[in-house]
Amino acid sequence: MLTIASVLFGLIVSTLLGALLHFWRGGGLGRLIYYVFISWIGFWAGHFVGASLNWTFLNVGPLNLGMALLGNMLTLAFGYWLSLVRTEQNTR
Repeated sequence: MLTIASVLFGLIVSTLLGALLHFWRGGGLGRLIYYVFISWIGFWAGHFVGASLNWTFLNVGPLNLGMALLGNMLTLAFGYWLSLVRTEQNTR
């Protein structure tokens, strides 16, 4: 059972990781919102997958921080890779 403090801590950590990727790779406001959003998804997916499989490391209270960070990093890497796709426009 997650407490309010652990949820807030998780949101802060995942937001900072998404913002750090944006700071490192650049982009506009839309890219920042994209990185933070996928960071939240990956963080909480990692936490809940780790909790359901009973894989725990780096626990901070009820928060499975290790698995959450692993899910966050994988999701951010995949999301960054998806953001590299560029579309070409034909001008005639």
